[in-house]
Amino acid sequence: MLIFVIKYLPAEAMALFPFVLLKERNMKHNTELINHERIHHRQQIELLFIPFYLLYLIFYLVNLLRYQNHYTAYRHIPFERESFKNQQNLDYLKKRPFWAWLAFITKAD
Repeated sequence: MLIFVIKYLPAEAMALFPFVLLKERNMKHNTELINHERIHHRQQIELLFIPFYLLYLIFYLVNLLRYQNHYTAYRHIPFERESFKNQQNLDYLKKRPFWAWLAFITKAD
């Protein structure tokens, strides 16, 4: 995993396999944030990259129509739901089932 700091990144962090982009240098030490992005890396690998980005966009757009709010739409993307739920568990990726994000498509908040 290669970490780059990009001052004008529109988000706190972003996973674009094999990179993690961070808005600020001190975020490199935020283990939960890095784990969150590593979960996204696993999701990207499982979906062979391009399908991940397409699905991410589709989920976001559907959620935006549904919730009419950027933040709510973002937080309801299944990939984000899995990552946020498990970012504190630093051992999560060691036992994470294949395509675990699927459970977050219909799972209630």
